[in-house]
Amino acid sequence: MAAANAPIAMKEVLTLPSIGISPQFITFTNVTMESDKYICVRETAPQNSVVIIDMNMPMQPLRRPITADSALMNPNSRILALKAQLPGTTQDHLQIFNIEMKAKMKSHQMPEQVVFWKWISPKLLGLVTQTSVYHWSIEGDSEPVKMFERTANLVNNQIINYKCDPSEKWLVLIGIAPGAPEKPQLVKGNMQLFSVDQQRSQALEAHAASFAQFKVPGNENPSILISFATKSFNAGQITSKLHVIELGAQPGKPSFSKKQADLFFPPDFQDDFPVAMQISHKYGLIFVITKLGLLFVYDLETASAVYRNRISPDPIFLTSEASAAGGFYAINRRGQVLLATVNEATIVPFVSGQLNNLELAVNLAKRGNLPGAENLVVQRFQELFAQTKYKEAAELAAESPQGILRTPDTVAKFQSVPVQAGQTPPLLQYFGTLLTRGKLNAFESLELSRLVVNQNKKNLLENWLAEDKLECSEELGDLVKTVDNDLALKIYIKARATPKVVAAFAERREFDKILIYSKQVGYTPDYLFLLQTILRTDPQGAVNFALMMSQMEGGCPVDYNTITDLFLQRNLIREATAFLLDVLKPNLPEHAFLQTKVLEINLVTFPNVADAILANGMFTHYDRPRIAQLCEKAGLFVRALQHYTELPDIKRVIVNTHAIEPQSLVEFFGTLSREWALECMKDLLLVNLRGNLQIIVQVAKEYCEQLGVDACIKIFEQFKSYEGLYFFLGSYLSSSEDPDIHFKYIEAAAKTGQIKEVERVTRESNFYDAEKTKNFLMEAKLPDARPLINVCDRFGFVPDLTHYLYTNNMLRYIEGYVQKVNPGNAPLVVGQLLDDECPEDFIKGLILSVRSLLPVEPLVEECEKRNRLRLLTQFLEHLVSEGSQDVHVHNALGKIIIDSNNNPEHFLTTNPYYDSRVVGKYCEKRDPTLAVVAYRRGQCDDELINVTNKNSLFKLQARYVVERMDGDLWEKVLNPENEYRRQLIDQVVSTALPESKSPEQVSATVKAFMTADLPHELIELLEKIVLQNSAFSGNFNLQNLLILTAIKADPSRVMDYINRLDNFDGPAVGEVAVEAQLYEEAFAIFKKFNLNVQAVNVLLDNIRSIDRAVEFAFRVEEDAVWSQVAKAQLREGLVSDAIESFIRADDATQFLDVIRASEDADVYSDLVRYLLMVRQKVKEPKVDSELIYAYAKTDRLGEIEEFILMPNVANLQNVGDRLFDEALYEAAKIIFAFISNWAKLAVTLVRLKQFQGAVDAARKANSAKTWKEVCFACVDAEEFRLAQICGLNVIIQVDDLEEVSEYYQNRGCFNELISLMESGLGLERAHMGIFTELGVLYARYRAEKLMEHIKLFSTRLNIPKLIRACDEQQHWKELTYLYIQYDEFDNAATTVMNHSPEAWDHMQFKDIIVKVASVELYYKAVHFYLQEHPDLINDMLNVLALRVDHTRVVDIMRKAGHLRLVKPYMVAVQSNNVSAVNEALNEIYVEEEDYDRLRESIDLHDNFDQIGLAQKIEKHELLEMRRVAAYIYKKAGRWKQSIALSKKDNLYKDAMETASQSGDRELAEELLVYFIEQGKKECFAACLFVCYDLIRPDVALEMAWVNNMIDFTFPFLLQFIREYTGKVDELIKDKIEAQKDVKAKEQEEKEVIAQQNMYAQLLPLALPAPPMPGMGGGFAPPPPMGGGMGMPPMPPYGMPQMGSY
Repeated sequence: MAAANAPIAMKEVLTLPSIGISPQFITFTNVTMESDKYICVRETAPQNSVVIIDMNMPMQPLRRPITADSALMNPNSRILALKAQLPGTTQDHLQIFNIEMKAKMKSHQMPEQVVFWKWISPKLLGLVTQTSVYHWSIEGDSEPVKMFERTANLVNNQIINYKCDPSEKWLVLIGIAPGAPEKPQLVKGNMQLFSVDQQRSQALEAHAASFAQFKVPGNENPSILISFATKSFNAGQITSKLHVIELGAQPGKPSFSKKQADLFFPPDFQDDFPVAMQISHKYGLIFVITKLGLLFVYDLETASAVYRNRISPDPIFLTSEASAAGGFYAINRRGQVLLATVNEATIVPFVSGQLNNLELAVNLAKRGNLPGAENLVVQRFQELFAQTKYKEAAELAAESPQGILRTPDTVAKFQSVPVQAGQTPPLLQYFGTLLTRGKLNAFESLELSRLVVNQNKKNLLENWLAEDKLECSEELGDLVKTVDNDLALKIYIKARATPKVVAAFAERREFDKILIYSKQVGYTPDYLFLLQTILRTDPQGAVNFALMMSQMEGGCPVDYNTITDLFLQRNLIREATAFLLDVLKPNLPEHAFLQTKVLEINLVTFPNVADAILANGMFTHYDRPRIAQLCEKAGLFVRALQHYTELPDIKRVIVNTHAIEPQSLVEFFGTLSREWALECMKDLLLVNLRGNLQIIVQVAKEYCEQLGVDACIKIFEQFKSYEGLYFFLGSYLSSSEDPDIHFKYIEAAAKTGQIKEVERVTRESNFYDAEKTKNFLMEAKLPDARPLINVCDRFGFVPDLTHYLYTNNMLRYIEGYVQKVNPGNAPLVVGQLLDDECPEDFIKGLILSVRSLLPVEPLVEECEKRNRLRLLTQFLEHLVSEGSQDVHVHNALGKIIIDSNNNPEHFLTTNPYYDSRVVGKYCEKRDPTLAVVAYRRGQCDDELINVTNKNSLFKLQARYVVERMDGDLWEKVLNPENEYRRQLIDQVVSTALPESKSPEQVSATVKAFMTADLPHELIELLEKIVLQNSAFSGNFNLQNLLILTAIKADPSRVMDYINRLDNFDGPAVGEVAVEAQLYEEAFAIFKKFNLNVQAVNVLLDNIRSIDRAVEFAFRVEEDAVWSQVAKAQLREGLVSDAIESFIRADDATQFLDVIRASEDADVYSDLVRYLLMVRQKVKEPKVDSELIYAYAKTDRLGEIEEFILMPNVANLQNVGDRLFDEALYEAAKIIFAFISNWAKLAVTLVRLKQFQGAVDAARKANSAKTWKEVCFACVDAEEFRLAQICGLNVIIQVDDLEEVSEYYQNRGCFNELISLMESGLGLERAHMGIFTELGVLYARYRAEKLMEHIKLFSTRLNIPKLIRACDEQQHWKELTYLYIQYDEFDNAATTVMNHSPEAWDHMQFKDIIVKVASVELYYKAVHFYLQEHPDLINDMLNVLALRVDHTRVVDIMRKAGHLRLVKPYMVAVQSNNVSAVNEALNEIYVEEEDYDRLRESIDLHDNFDQIGLAQKIEKHELLEMRRVAAYIYKKAGRWKQSIALSKKDNLYKDAMETASQSGDRELAEELLVYFIEQGKKECFAACLFVCYDLIRPDVALEMAWVNNMIDFTFPFLLQFIREYTGKVDELIKDKIEAQKDVKAKEQEEKEVIAQQNMYAQLLPLALPAPPMPGMGGGFAPPPPMGGGMGMPPMPPYGMPQMGSY
């Protein structure tokens, strides 16, 4: 069957290799397709990645670097699920990613491996493990939920699918397993069906299954169906079945009866089996797809076979439903993505024609609304109607495909049926059935509505319209309008009857809806007429309508001015204003006229409205001068001022302050320039100074920054308005820092009598000029002195204030100021009063009135400056008696006592409150000793030092410094820059320190001398204290200090001090001596105190005399001393001596250094003795290991064997490795043998050339590395037998194979390597690498064995690697075979053609060339055969007939000049009607003069240059050829040329036939003339007969009569008369029948009217619900299926082998 006529259309949507997917990844485990939206491919090379292919744009795949074991794209959205096994476990880690949001949604770690998973819905993943099945939702944080456990029949099965029904209540799991032993090639399918509600499973045999929903007649709820396909082998028979059964049948409701059908597999497909099943819910079809590419199509409802064909020559491993297309996608091993869809134009004719299943054809047509069953449906309808089965006929009409019966004729047919009493009228049955099925068309809706309106049951219409059961039309609206305007409006809107809708809205006065609706439907009504209509009755509605018009897209359809005039014509001022205010909101320049207009009409009629408009500020483009004049006339002076632009106009209006709100006037001033504003202010003050002063003040306050404060002040001063100045500056004062402003304000306040304000400002302001203000206030002589007090107190004019108040006899203000305002300034007041010679009694009274509030220090200072300090004696004593501890009080009292010489020493030593520094300073010039007393009491160091230095009181100074014990003070007095330092030191050494009995004072003094770096003075000091029998002679610290100082300052005295002193710190002093490089003194100290170790260290480290150290060690005989000596000897390289010393010291602590030094000095014999001593003290692996090594170095192998048998802690492995590295192989052999390290032993034996032993050791080690080392060593030693033994254990490791091969080859051992590899083929663990490497070796060294090897082990070879080897070695035949095995047919074909002498085989090449992917190779093959094997070219071209471009092949052959060579091929492909082929064959036929074949070719294949061929052969020497030319002209419509050519060759019959076929009357009549001219009477008669339809009778008679041929014309005349007589009879008959029809129609119309009246009486209150649809009888049962189910034969595809799934 041609593909175009097949019921199922196949289309290649995509090939995965074309978008970069490698063929090795096109497998079941790497490719997933969960829906028709995405394909997901998992790649593992060249890097791990996941490729996501969007089927909407498949050529733009999304590739992401992701490592996973499996990847699934969500069926609906860009969500990716990934699965990966955790390394080293059987657990799987699952993750879900949102690709668009680039975020991880969920993840979970499964405790067991997931062997299969699948999206079973957009929100749910199904996970299948070895034992159970889980569901995992992508929503929320839920974990996978276990649904059920796998049944036993699925154990050891490969799971290939898992599905659930739409309700998720039924689940099915499908797996496959190896077939039965007697039929192993037939894979067995197993299925587990699980019910979620019943929690039960059922095990079945099935290869593929799918769920579907089906609505059974009589049951309103859909039934859940499962369809499954199985192919099993029982009792030697193969059974293939398709089952369709219902799941969970609903009790009490009609159920779906179980169906089954056979699956017929052709003989070549006996081992094929179903791998997938998809159900088209759109068409109700079941698609069963097998592995080898067979497609079975069955009807879901009846399980009837529809179609079978092979859709893919390559195995199919994946399918997915294509729900939108009603088909499915399939992916095969070649990477083709195929789309199978239903051919809507041919499936119904196919089922009704070829399958002869009329019922199924009708059901398919109804179910899928498909064409092709029209005649069947109409015929069935007529049969039902004839049988009066109106109910069944109504259901058939309602379900008719493409609505072929939903016509007025059908309605009329039901109307014509007479109504039986007590029965529902058939017409109502019909309409009821339509309503239950869906929506009525326009005619049906009108007819049904007419019946309902006649019954006045509009509620039915409302319900049907609400349910969208009726198709609205203008006619329906007209009908309903008679009973319900609202319902009619809805119908008009749905029917888009725009004029009727607008009219209805106008009637309902819903004018706003008119605009909305008109905009929606694009209708333009007469807006002006509508607006005028609305104005008459509803002015506000007119405004709203006009506003809506103004907001229409594209602008208002009526001019704004026109609309405004309409309102004004009816004096609708407010409405016109409302409209204009709304439309003029954008404030556009083009609306200036309308802005002026709206303001004018309101200023004249409603000034307050105009004022509000202007206040809103929404207009800026109107005529401002015009509006200003109108505003002035209307009394809106503020608006007039805002609009006037000339100063005279403004001055004229602004003086009307009585009618202007002050605040508005103030705001207006803000709009004027500075000069105009000042002018206006002056005018206002001139007109009415008192009345307008407040306004001017307010203006000045508001705009002082713009007008200038100085200008404002100048205006007030010009009019001498201190009141205005006071009010103006009062508001500005807080923000001004101008001293002049503040002064003017104070002045204005003072002159206006605002004394309180003057007092406040002087108290709070910080900016007025204090001197100027003070002078003004003094001159003003205000009765209240508080402002002056504020100024003088704040700015330090207290003496001036005091003088002013005292001279003006305002003594109470002096007392008030001192007592209440600022007692702190009382000293200044007292001082000024003393200067003014005020009586002392007043001053004393003033001081006593303040008492404790009075600051004593400044008061004393003021009195002291005036030598009036005694004035304060009573005041101070009074304070002391009150318990005052104020230092100033006591200082002043002390000064008075000192001056009076009233026992000052007592006061200075006993009073704790005075300030020593102040009083001491006071005493310095009066009595320095008193100053020293005061300073000593207050520890005033600097003052005391200065006064004693100045007065040479050094003894007092020395005693003070020693007693003070202050480091800083000592540092100061002992400073070299102090000129009195020597005098002080002398007094300290001679007097102060010898007098002291305090150790602390001595210590502090010594420390100070040390700090001051006075060593000689310190030594002098210490000798006097320590060596001369003083209280401190035996002091430990002082002895230490003396020696240490001598070490530092005078080393010559140190040895004497060491000998004379005994009570000092020997270790510490010795260390200091060492640091000072006094090594002999240090040695003497350590020796004196028996510190032998320190002493010997001095000898070794400082004096560097090992001999003296050895001598000292012999003298003291201490282990520690010997140990130090040994270390020194070791450092000096005296290893043997050091070892001897360590042995004497019995010291094992330094064994690491000894070992290292012994190795460097190669004194292993001494090292053995030392290590034997060390082993007795410590158990260290290092010691035992080094002892073994030392034995080995001294060649004491026997002692090594004895030692390792004894208990030890040696690290034998490390020792062995060390011995091996240093080539001490015999000793290493002993160690490795003892610790059973066979690997190292084997290598060691190799070094010793003991190869047999090495092989035995390697066998025990069984390590690839060891085997490899021994193998290589044996190869180098040419011990090939042993090398082969080792090599066999190496080459089983894939990673080491290549290294072994290269090692052999590099040494030229080719035969031995081949022998090794051949032996490796028989190993149990032989892998692909061995077979491949052997093939490479054969290719290089034994080409004769290569082909046999390849054919024997083709499945176990790494073909790409061997291909490279064969290519390098130029083994073309073998290379071709390998390319074929690797499915690289392009390379195989290229190799054959490039190296044909060796590689070409015709049969093989034919198999190759049909499988190549590159089209160019086809044509290269044509050239190849043309050059080398022209005798076989047709055979090769026949194979490529379906693949090559025939035109191109013909061009190739034509250019080569061998077109005839491929004639058989062109004959075979001419059925394709290709122009180049047709022309080539026609050319050959002409050359061969084969006119029969030429005519046949022209008849069957018309795609060629017909005229060109005709012109070529019209002059051919053969008559038949010229006849063919005439025939071609006739086919091409060139009638004249054809007839002329026929007449030329006397082929009159051909000429007559041509003229007849041309339909051209002139040609026919010209031919008659030709025959008359030639005298061919018989030809004339024959032409009349042949061209009967073209020749006019009068012309024929005329020619015959003129040329005396009447007799030859009679047959023509008789025929003509008979024909016209019959036509007249027919016309008369038709006229009579037409008259009868007219009468019958009139009678029928009368009957219809009568019938309608009958319906009006019988129509029920509500239409009854029609019964459920069902098809009645009438169809003959389909013939039994057989002979391939009436299907076309299978196309002859080659069957590929079944691979692993």
